[in-house]
Amino acid sequence: INIPILWGAVAEKGYERHLWLTFRQAAYLGATVRKGEKSTHVVFTKKLMVKDRETEEEKKVGMLRDFSVFNVEQCDNLPEPPLRAPIQYTVDEGAERFIDKVDADIRPGGDRACFVPALDFVTMPPITAFKQTSSYYATLLHELGHWTGAKPRLDRNLSGRFGTKAYAAEELIAELTAAFLCAHLGIVGELRHAGYIQNWIQLLREDNRAIFTAASKASQAAEYLRAFSEVVEDQHAAA
Repeated sequence: INIPILWGAVAEKGYERHLWLTFRQAAYLGATVRKGEKSTHVVFTKKLMVKDRETEEEKKVGMLRDFSVFNVEQCDNLPEPPLRAPIQYTVDEGAERFIDKVDADIRPGGDRACFVPALDFVTMPPITAFKQTSSYYATLLHELGHWTGAKPRLDRNLSGRFGTKAYAAEELIAELTAAFLCAHLGIVGELRHAGYIQNWIQLLREDNRAIFTAASKASQAAEYLRAFSEVVEDQHAAA
């Protein structure tokens, strides 16, 4: 959920860079947050084992903490570069390089983009079937989002959490995954058609915590896909 929160803050306040840090992190770098600047709140969650006072049995509970962060443009005296920003590529070169590193079976052809779980492959129509180049890449990243959820990988089973709404939740996760990766690669994509969106709206109306779960699962999926290219980059750096 932190990624959409920070995106919204950048859009609202007109920051040029997606780089954030806490007041303490700024001080550690010898910088200061300018007087009068207002922070943006993000959250951190993790599971803790606690002992029940009555039964003395240990149980797992969720802990939620909030943090105040500032954009680098709200700070003075930051060293350059203040933080390592993700590499930005052009849509054609960067997206192709990113997708080529993913160890997925992507089969071109047909008139429908989809992930086929039973056969574990992604099928994609030719790029000329899309309105624009960015739509092709956004759609392919959406299908790769579904691909991450298969049992050999993240094993994303949503039936226990969402019941009959598991399909709508999975589509929302895949679309958020694509959105996160589009932002990472500098791709200006587009949302799916109204039928998809209507399913999401109904899900979110019925479950006010669904967006938190979906954003968390999408973040895991995006990181899983990013790891393919980052491992290669780390190996080149070591060499």
